[in-house]
Amino acid sequence: MKNKFISCLIVAVVVVALSMPALAGNGPPVVGDALPEMVFPVPQNASHREYLGLEEGGTFSIPQIDAQVVIIEIFSMYCPHCQREAPTVNGFYAKIQNDGSLKGRVKMIGIGVGNSEFEVGVFRKKYNISFPLFADADFSAHKKLGEVRTPYFIGIKIADDRNHRVFYSQLGGPHDARGFLEKMLQQAGQ
Repeated sequence: MKNKFISCLIVAVVVVALSMPALAGNGPPVVGDALPEMVFPVPQNASHREYLGLEEGGTFSIPQIDAQVVIIEIFSMYCPHCQREAPTVNGFYAKIQNDGSLKGRVKMIGIGVGNSEFEVGVFRKKYNISFPLFADADFSAHKKLGEVRTPYFIGIKIADDRNHRVFYSQLGGPHDARGFLEKMLQQAGQ
């Protein structure tokens, strides 16, 4: 009886231990690691396709973007912090675009977690967002990113062979566009 109890206890401990990673879910992207594989539709907007360096039609993954550095904003149109920070994020994007040494090498995208194409469009229009935004209505990208809160920023550095590494992964927006850009460039080694 005692041996049967110990055997059942050992089996229970093993089952719980093996299921814990599944229960805990993924954590946020870790600096030094590769970004989880996420696939998005190629934008229908021609200027967004050109900006990202993508061909018309199909899907793409983030390391396929024609850039050395990609800054990803994880947002929700319902997030008051994302709404408040939108002008600063726009300023951050403008600083990249207005700097001849960065334009084309550093690019931005946004992923609207739990947001439909319609909701992403409303956010884009209301806050005059110029960089490409992608809907994540089913939370699939959000789950792969560890179900981070919003706004969350991730920076990846992409090598010529499309291998990439996360160099920045942090909750919170860029309260100061210039300071945030300097911080990102420093951490990316640019």
